[in-house]
Order: sequence, then C-alpha cells, then structure tokens
Amino acid sequence: MSNPTFPNKALLVVICALVSIIVATGAGILTHLTGASLAEAILSAGGAFAVSMGLSLTTLAALGLV
Repeated sequence: MSNPTFPNKALLVVICALVSIIVATGAGILTHLTGASLAEAILSAGGAFAVSMGLSLTTLAALGLV
C-alpha cells in the first residue's frame, strides 16, 4: 500500500473537519430544540465536534492514512 503524500493527507484532515462540523451543527440544533439554552447548545456542539474529529482522525491513523 502506498504512502499518501502531504496534500492527500491534508485533504483527508479537511474532510474530517467538514464532516465534524456537520455533526456538530446537527447536535447543536437538536440540543436547542429540546429547550436547552443557546450556551448549552453551543457546548453540546463543541463536544460533538471534538468527539467526531477525534474518532475520524483515530480511524485514519489506524488505517495508516494520516
């Protein structure tokens, strides 16, 4: 299996970040719709982003892509 070059690695990390932003946005919206305050929704979105980004980067590292 070939080793990905730097631009390919950078694009994979950007894709992970974009997917994590989508997950965070959904979590924030759902949290706010349940009646939570805006601050709680933002905190929930931040946590969702961190977990999603961590899982995706860990998966890429386990596959040897990053």
